[in-house]
Amino acid sequence: MHLDHHKLWDPNEFAVSCFKIIMYSIQAQYSHHVIQEILGHLDACKKDSPRVRAGIIQVLLEAVAIAAKGSIGPTVLEVFNTLLKHLRISVDFELGDRRSSAGSATFSTSSKESDERIVQNAIIQTIGFFGSNLPDYQRSEIMMFIMGKVPVFGATSQSLDTSHLGDLGTRRIQIMLLRSLLMVTSGYKAMTITNALPAPFLDPLLSPSLMEDSELRQLVLEILHNLIDRHDNRAKLRGIRIIPDVSDLKIKRDKISRQDVSFMKKHGQQLYRHIYLGCKEEDNVQKNFELLYTSLTLITIELANEEVVIDLIRLAIALQDVAIINEDNLPMFNRCGVMALVAAYLNFLSQMIAVPAFCQHVSKVIETRSLEASYFLPETIFKDKCNLPKSLEKHEKNLFFLTNKIAESLGGSGYSVERLSIPYVPQVTGKFLKHKFIGKSKYLARNSSIVYLTHGK
Repeated sequence: MHLDHHKLWDPNEFAVSCFKIIMYSIQAQYSHHVIQEILGHLDACKKDSPRVRAGIIQVLLEAVAIAAKGSIGPTVLEVFNTLLKHLRISVDFELGDRRSSAGSATFSTSSKESDERIVQNAIIQTIGFFGSNLPDYQRSEIMMFIMGKVPVFGATSQSLDTSHLGDLGTRRIQIMLLRSLLMVTSGYKAMTITNALPAPFLDPLLSPSLMEDSELRQLVLEILHNLIDRHDNRAKLRGIRIIPDVSDLKIKRDKISRQDVSFMKKHGQQLYRHIYLGCKEEDNVQKNFELLYTSLTLITIELANEEVVIDLIRLAIALQDVAIINEDNLPMFNRCGVMALVAAYLNFLSQMIAVPAFCQHVSKVIETRSLEASYFLPETIFKDKCNLPKSLEKHEKNLFFLTNKIAESLGGSGYSVERLSIPYVPQVTGKFLKHKFIGKSKYLARNSSIVYLTHGK
């Protein structure tokens, strides 16, 4: 009451100091009582100004930071439930303010709207910090809890109700929940890939509902990277480029385990389809292509046995066909971006599996491109001023990666290459996909009749 009466939540330096003293003064097993009091006060102040609410949430963050070093007790889910409730309230206030100001003469972002963003960012920071400081067994529960709150098509009744917020509000909630999930998954190391990406988590994460915006797709891929990258190789793979010598990266990896093989047999098609569709989105920017490339390289490092290698090559060739045939009417930048992604990835893959004839074919195509069509390489297409070709129809086959050449090179090294002759077609699996997926992409009918240019001899 003293802090309310004297308006000490904004600015909140005094409030932060008070609660730090309280938290350090009590025994760890009682810290959850303080956190519950702050949560209760936040509920009581839900109609106060955004800066007051943000001040209370920042005090909560400081209290949680201290409590996380000890025992938070039974309040873990209560903290998350309360914060997520206030996230929805804040977005509702923000959109309501935007709607009311839309009819006014001024079209600039209002002060109140900007203040609500401060509230939302404070909530995300608190959720992320709290979640990332929990022990792994609790962190996995919180990951599931947050993912269950993300509004996606076909989701359970546990997800946040955004029906009254409209598309814009739903997207804001999706982005902020994924941002918090990105923080919670950072540094998380599960014993097995199945523990890191169980089906009830993976299915909604790869939902088409989270593919309709480039920022959403970026967040989904970054979350996947956090969970797949068990050996901290991602920093070495940052960006998208033709790596002259992959061995210089000193990639860390273990032998593929039986659990990894089982995971890819069950969920590999979901990952391939997500990457395939992600490459076909018209609003992709350079960061999207970089993250898609990193996804392919991490799957190769962490989860690829010989069977998965063949699947990844089929996927890469299918992406090349997407760019060449262009039944999706993608802009030329996107088509060249996909071609560059495939070149960078096959360059990486060929060196990782170290089959000389495969490396030779990939290197030859890249060398030819550098001389005749450098816009098919990442170092050129992602420059600010890149001259794009007017069409791709007249390009010679020596600029493309050819399935028969790859099959010939791998077959000579003992790989089972029969499936390389079967063009990759995305498969619809997962309970969140079967309705909206076909309506959104319509690629199944198209791709079943594609003449694959790069499969012929």
